[in-house]
Amino acid sequence: MGRIICIANRKGGVGKTTTAINLAAALAVNGDPTLMIDCDPQGNATSGVGIKLESDTPTIYDVLLGDCTMEEAKQSTAITQLDVIPANHDLIGAEVDLLNVERREYQLQTLLSFCRERYRYLLIDCPPSLGLLTVNALTAADSVLIPVQCEYYALEGLRSLLETLTLIRERLNPELAIEGVLLTMFDARNKLCHQIVEEVRRFFPRNVFDTVIPRNVRLTESPSHGLPVILYDPSCRGAQSYGDLAREVTRRDPAAWAAVPGPEGAAQ
Repeated sequence: MGRIICIANRKGGVGKTTTAINLAAALAVNGDPTLMIDCDPQGNATSGVGIKLESDTPTIYDVLLGDCTMEEAKQSTAITQLDVIPANHDLIGAEVDLLNVERREYQLQTLLSFCRERYRYLLIDCPPSLGLLTVNALTAADSVLIPVQCEYYALEGLRSLLETLTLIRERLNPELAIEGVLLTMFDARNKLCHQIVEEVRRFFPRNVFDTVIPRNVRLTESPSHGLPVILYDPSCRGAQSYGDLAREVTRRDPAAWAAVPGPEGAAQ
């Protein structure tokens, strides 16, 4: 049965979409059938793998409203084992449209239950908020991967995220675990980056991935070409780092996933 991994952080600009695109691509290149679900109305994960949507192209919005199936909305990519459920700005209206839907927090969980047998990994790219779309993703997921940038205020907003994760476990998804905390945008020349790494590892002593994603020009350029970095420049440090992350994810034992910790000590 496929693993559903939600990539979330209420703070924007931390590398959520970059991680969704490039982790999904690396897993697929390794031979694991992978589905990436774009749940961000910005649709950057969709365009970042080269998918161009027409006005009548079905998206995750249409799937959530019951206007089409996951199979009808699925788009293939340049990587054979990677499929995508795309998103566009229509998704902004989903939170309002779902307000009066029975069991609205479980819509995505129900839809993805039909995909687990086909894909080894299902990655959900979330918007930088803790609204109904993110709640749906967390309710559907087996685990959450939290990107944290190696910059000042790195832990900003994590208290709210951890409180949300605790509520999700208590009320909607008791099996939700932390897949891992991923340090992103690391600059080895910057002393502050090293301090942030130490701070995050101290705050999450059991949950931080060994892989650290560096600042990398090729990694930044690749979305504008509609390519995961592993296709854009497979020899660059960014591609190598996401390859390392994919191997870490692959070898993790689900039984060893850490439960969601409490928010004590988290930054405001």
